[in-house]
Amino acid sequence: MRSRIIAAVILALTLALAAQARAQAPALPEGLGAEKQEPPALPAGLGVEARPKDAPPPDDPRRRSPALLSGFVEARAGLRVRDDPAQKQASIGEIRAQAQGTWEAGPAVVNLTADFIFDPVEEAYAVDLESGRGAVDLREANVVLRPLDFLDLKAGRQILTWGAGDLVFINDLFPKDFRSFFIGRDDEYLKAPSDALRASVFTDLVNIDLVYTPRFDADRFVSGERLSYFNPLLGRTAGRDAVIVPLAPDDWFADDEIALRASRNVGAYELAAYAYSGYWKGPLGLSPEGRFVFPDLSVYGASLRGPAAGGVASLEVGYYDSREDRAGSNPLLPNSEFRYLLGYEREAAANLTVGVQYYAERREDIDAARAALPDGGRRPDQTRHVLTLRLTRLAVNQTLTLNLFNFWSPNEGDGYARGRAGYKLNDDWLVEGGFNVFYGERSDFFGQFQDNSNVFLGLRRSF
Repeated sequence: MRSRIIAAVILALTLALAAQARAQAPALPEGLGAEKQEPPALPAGLGVEARPKDAPPPDDPRRRSPALLSGFVEARAGLRVRDDPAQKQASIGEIRAQAQGTWEAGPAVVNLTADFIFDPVEEAYAVDLESGRGAVDLREANVVLRPLDFLDLKAGRQILTWGAGDLVFINDLFPKDFRSFFIGRDDEYLKAPSDALRASVFTDLVNIDLVYTPRFDADRFVSGERLSYFNPLLGRTAGRDAVIVPLAPDDWFADDEIALRASRNVGAYELAAYAYSGYWKGPLGLSPEGRFVFPDLSVYGASLRGPAAGGVASLEVGYYDSREDRAGSNPLLPNSEFRYLLGYEREAAANLTVGVQYYAERREDIDAARAALPDGGRRPDQTRHVLTLRLTRLAVNQTLTLNLFNFWSPNEGDGYARGRAGYKLNDDWLVEGGFNVFYGERSDFFGQFQDNSNVFLGLRRSF
């Protein structure tokens, strides 16, 4: 199956380069060619970039300046609103300093972003760049090159994101940090870094993004060390008393990942097709010995995003090919499934934006998984339906931002509500508070985290 992905990548790049060559052919004499019609401008945020955000054009100030430095210092504190005997009462309590730097080095641009953390809640200061734990979290360390007018290269640690969903990811198979997301860190920390090579080819026909990760980058998932979860082997909620230590693929160039995105604009709409070959990003499988594992996975999908009825609509689909259990007969491994997303967002009133989404996961064969559950437990539905709602309100001359996001499964009855209120004291200082509340049965997807429900407060100084 991976050979098919590689063949598709080679074919797509060949077609893109051929299209670029045609685009650079000599122009016809005046009067013989059809007049070029400029397409209508896209709504803000929907255009395909001419190059990655990190690769500045020749006239960018970063090309004229030896360095561009920025960062922040912040303190965050939070408490659980439920008793959890397996965890500390404090959900977060840390001081974090981030330093960002961008340097020009001849034809290359070097980007470096590092966080320095004092965290007495987790009390783990040994640096682990894979998990993000410890006194240092390296967010970015990469080099950007533009060897050809239509080719950008980015190599090293970087933050990657694809897809059309709002906090719902189908074709975005890059690592996420759910621990940070659930305890009240800034939303930027939901995206964990990838150690990868990204090549971007830009043509008039189609734009191609190819990402190669030489060693598997897993999600920073809930393992019990800081957040409690439902352990199916124990049949109960567990935390520090049953920390998950999975068997992870970790051989360079053997346990690798390949992700491909082909996109183009059609009028005011952005269309994209995706392919991925690698592993499930979380330890969703069990070995015969009872160890959590990351089974093989391929994903194929597409997305469409553009204006509709005064707002912005999005559609995304993906097929998850669980290569180790295509028949759905092994209850220890995740079954193949289809995933769907339909979203819509618009400004409902001045300074009030409303966004709604419908998301579904439909497993192809669930009988084996149901049969493996103990008697008396609730049998999961073949399709999990999820509705999301986002409300964003700007007030006090847009210095106060109020944000509410809720996930809710109407057929399984669980959900997750997260609220944020951020007030800019001035250009440098920001104070923020919020909550994370989980509800449902303890064996449900969101309900298993209910003991982690928390409130938090943060203060940030940017520079």
